[in-house]
Amino acid sequence: MLSRVADAIYWMFRYVERAENVARFIDVNLHLMLDMPSDKSTQWMPLITVTGDHEWFWANYQVASQENVIQFLTFDSNYYNSILSCVYMARENARSVREIISSEMWEQVNRFYLMVRNASGNGRAQQEPHEFFKDVKMQSHLLTGLTEVTMSHGEAWHFARMGSLIERADKTSRILDVKYFILLPEAEYVNTPYDSIQWASVLKSASAFEMYRKRFHRISPRNVAAFLIFDREFPRAIRYCVRETEESLRAITGSSPGTFANPPERCLGRVRAELDYGDIQEVIATGLHEYLDQLQLNLNQFGSAMRTTFFGYPEAVPETAAEWGGSSLSMSTETNNCCEPPPKMTPLTGTTSE
Repeated sequence: MLSRVADAIYWMFRYVERAENVARFIDVNLHLMLDMPSDKSTQWMPLITVTGDHEWFWANYQVASQENVIQFLTFDSNYYNSILSCVYMARENARSVREIISSEMWEQVNRFYLMVRNASGNGRAQQEPHEFFKDVKMQSHLLTGLTEVTMSHGEAWHFARMGSLIERADKTSRILDVKYFILLPEAEYVNTPYDSIQWASVLKSASAFEMYRKRFHRISPRNVAAFLIFDREFPRAIRYCVRETEESLRAITGSSPGTFANPPERCLGRVRAELDYGDIQEVIATGLHEYLDQLQLNLNQFGSAMRTTFFGYPEAVPETAAEWGGSSLSMSTETNNCCEPPPKMTPLTGTTSE
């Protein structure tokens, strides 16, 4: 497989997964506002903080209001991690590999993009936010399902799967880390019903609430962290994502378990070993933030190794942790540089393909 093709497919699915995660996070926050007693405006700044792009936000917006935050995270065409930008770049990657993916996949990516593009001009996200963000999540799920049943499970499929899974692991760790630092508005709420509401929102941000309740019944910070980090069966748990990513990587390289033949396998093998043999007691002893910060650093190192090993990018050795994107409150800035952000657009009607 050409490096260009592998790069485009991998990033196509990272972008789609990123858009879905942003939509879920905003939708959960909208519901959370109904239950929290504090000033509603304080509930929107954490969504900016999780991206690590608060300086860019303050340079372009005056207040962290619901309207401004939704605009920034959803439709700002100059912001690379907005839903519109992510779906646009996923579509451009899909366009470049139309001979590799199925026609149903291309049509779905195109339909997804046009739905978000139309909403950017007709105000739907502000007027019907729950319905709009639900549709964003469903469009992502439809693409995942179509990929599963219409694409041969060969190298291209494994690159797509790795893109989705590694992005999912990264965002689960960030959601958990943000709760640890900033989601709780006042220290006096710790161990109160409001604290439980916040931890429930963390689970919902990872679509994990129902599965967690089936496993643990009662919500406790310790069990929430254990479930989202170490669970072997839940598909958004970090351990599950890393294990499945490693399996797809080995399917591509042909390496045997317990060995490595390239830097990405070495990076991912270390992460999986720490997750397989670690437990929540060790995490608490180390510090949840410190543990998640190191985990995100390791995931970023894996992403950099993928770029140089499989996608043909020149190797760059970072001098500091910051150059790896090591801060836990910073959205991954990795891109495949396939295209520019989407231009300012007006809604389209009556078409699902171009």
